[in-house]
Amino acid sequence: MAEPDPANPAEIASKVALDKLHACIDAGGCFVLEAGAGAGKTYSLIDALQRLLAERGAKLIRDHQQIACITYTNVAKDEIEARTDRHLAIHSDTIHGFCWSILKDFQPHLRSLLPSIEKWPEAIGEAGGLKGQWVEYDLGFLRVDDAVASLRHDDVLALMVACLAEPKFRRVLTSRYPILFIDEYQDTDAGFVEALKSHFLDTGEGPLIGLFGDEWQKIYGDGCGKVAHPRLTVIGKQANFRSTQAIVDPLNRMRPDLIQMVRDPKAPGEAIVFHTNAWKGQRQGGSHWKGDVSPDAAHAYLEHTKAELGKSGWNFDPAHAKILMLTHNILAKEQGYASIAAAFRNNDAFIKKEDPHIAYLVDIIEPACAAFVAKRYGAMFEALGTGAPPIASHGAKLAWAKTIARLLDLREIGDVGQVLDHLRACGHLRLPEKVEDRERDFAKLPPEPQEGEVSWVSRLRKLRAVPYGEIIALDRYIDGLTPFATKHGVKGAEFENVLVVVGRGWNQYNFEQMLCWFENGIPADKQDAFVRNRNLFYVACSRPRRRLAVLFTQELSQPALTTLTKWFGADAIRPLPDI
Repeated sequence: MAEPDPANPAEIASKVALDKLHACIDAGGCFVLEAGAGAGKTYSLIDALQRLLAERGAKLIRDHQQIACITYTNVAKDEIEARTDRHLAIHSDTIHGFCWSILKDFQPHLRSLLPSIEKWPEAIGEAGGLKGQWVEYDLGFLRVDDAVASLRHDDVLALMVACLAEPKFRRVLTSRYPILFIDEYQDTDAGFVEALKSHFLDTGEGPLIGLFGDEWQKIYGDGCGKVAHPRLTVIGKQANFRSTQAIVDPLNRMRPDLIQMVRDPKAPGEAIVFHTNAWKGQRQGGSHWKGDVSPDAAHAYLEHTKAELGKSGWNFDPAHAKILMLTHNILAKEQGYASIAAAFRNNDAFIKKEDPHIAYLVDIIEPACAAFVAKRYGAMFEALGTGAPPIASHGAKLAWAKTIARLLDLREIGDVGQVLDHLRACGHLRLPEKVEDRERDFAKLPPEPQEGEVSWVSRLRKLRAVPYGEIIALDRYIDGLTPFATKHGVKGAEFENVLVVVGRGWNQYNFEQMLCWFENGIPADKQDAFVRNRNLFYVACSRPRRRLAVLFTQELSQPALTTLTKWFGADAIRPLPDI
């Protein structure tokens, strides 16, 4: 790495962190690189990989070894492969792909473990028992027949944790992968990380383990979050190459244990906070909405704030700005999926795709349709999870074309139920297990709502009646094709200007409460809730490059205002008039 520019504090801070990282690796030590928002975490990871390849790449290949780099997404996996020239000494993969690269060679042991995993005893019994079937991991569906036992995604992690308890398995892993890096460590499966700590870090054996990420950017429910261990050297990367000083200053006050240096301290920028305490209307009640303004008032305050920001030069074109919201009662209506929002009590179910039907339609059907329209038929079959195109005859080709053509029509004119019925009836596609099970059970029920029916039935009944166009609108929103986004959808992204709209309506979030805890202390039984709210607020506020504005539609108490004043400064706190 070239000597840093003395006029660039971020570059100087970055070099300090990289020097510590190199020294730790050279000494064979395990580490955590804690890289806050905008610090250039991926740059540090690639730098470490490239240095290791230059020094040890040839020997690793001769010894039939690789550096394992576990990524959170396939996009990150592809980026690492591209930036290391797909070097043969690098095995970059998602956690499922990495685990399976070792597990697949332990077939007898896998078969012995399957009866201890949820749902497998029933499946094994229905198949007449395990008789030497080959255990495979392909499409993520549980299936047992005379030849194959096919794993679900969660099964791979459960088997990996179980196998790590075996000394022989650990020796094979270490021999094959003497260095193990984990990207976005905070989002890694907690059980897997605990197994690494128990069987490697606790014992002082195993591969050199390097964790790259940021505990404050853990915003997904199943991630491990902070990882601490006496054998892990903590390296804080105190750089911010993304944001202006005006934005980094509040971040530093928010997080004083990881002070960041910016690229150009003189670059113009701003960070301001608007609140609606002056609103005289009847605020909402209920545990999820208590303290928030009405939906109509929230919309009016959003428009008012955008107009005020526009006067100071903000451009709300999607290419220049992002509006990050938690108040989906406003967002759903504006974005065109209000009926979906009305079908679910919990916004996470559809925004984070926790509902299996939403996940199937958004993650599989919509990408497949987009690929078909673009005449990328290989990509279509890949999205559908069928592997190689299953077309063995001209008749099969015509049948597929007819199926997809009808699907495209129903996407335009039909409802969700009609699309699902078509997909189930076509005979070409296999719906995910959870979707198929619920559709099969739902088909046995009376067509009209019944008194006292269970919640999933009521929810699915409403969802099936939703015009399918709302699924398309939801997909566009989640993919960031509009100026709006929830904070959950933008970790890792950055924008010139960001307006964060903070309100109620989410069962696990109350930011006013979190701000009070910063001032008054965190109750003993609320640590998890505090971290969850703190992290999401930090991620949202750290997205912009130049300008940040935060609009609170929920009422703020004095302790909450005190916290915001300490972070942003008194001049940055702007009360809005009654609307």
